[in-house]
Amino acid sequence: MSLSPRDRLIVPLDVPSVEDARTIIADLGDSVSFYKIGYQLGYAGGFDLARELISEGKDVFMDLKLLDIDNTIEKGVVSISTLGAKFLTIHAYPKAMRSAVAGRGESGLNLLGVTVLTSMDDADLEEAGYRFTAGELVAKRAADARAAGMDGIVCSAQEADAMRSIVGPDMAIVTPGIRPAGTDVGDQKRVMTPKKAIAAGADYLVVGRPILEAEKRKDMALGIVADIEAALSERA
Repeated sequence: MSLSPRDRLIVPLDVPSVEDARTIIADLGDSVSFYKIGYQLGYAGGFDLARELISEGKDVFMDLKLLDIDNTIEKGVVSISTLGAKFLTIHAYPKAMRSAVAGRGESGLNLLGVTVLTSMDDADLEEAGYRFTAGELVAKRAADARAAGMDGIVCSAQEADAMRSIVGPDMAIVTPGIRPAGTDVGDQKRVMTPKKAIAAGADYLVVGRPILEAEKRKDMALGIVADIEAALSERA
């Protein structure tokens, strides 16, 4: 996958308003080319901001984690595909993913199957009624995503290496739960540093709070991009 180190870093705009998001974008300047919009901002004007960012040449990841009946998923993806975003997330249930692929059609939208949230561990899955470890469930859902014709998966960097043999060389592996050395883990449970995540085979890194909460956001982003570049050099 031919991507520059900067293009592999995704910064989530997990803030309550478009005004807050604009402040982050201004702080980061040209250090970041890819932004993620999830529930919090999406429901507060984030779709209009996404259109604006796309018109400015930025990549946008709509992290909506869709899961519903087949027809609703398909029609929803048809609508979202007109936005111009690069990525859209679907919970990695086979029927939901097949419906999303049908709705995506020939548009340039790339669909990502969310395997197991990085805030969950084996105990959380057991509490939710699953009879799989996190690694086992990620593997099952990765295989289902490939069979459904998805463009990539979302998993923790801890599973990235093992998932590559399942999804093959062409599907993207996107890894949240990235924490630079010395930063707070927060509510994440399956985490890894940027350099180790790239070394493990991740294509894109989602790095939120370490950047958003940094005193100098741009410096933090540039440091992560440097770590990505170093890991790519070692991986080559």
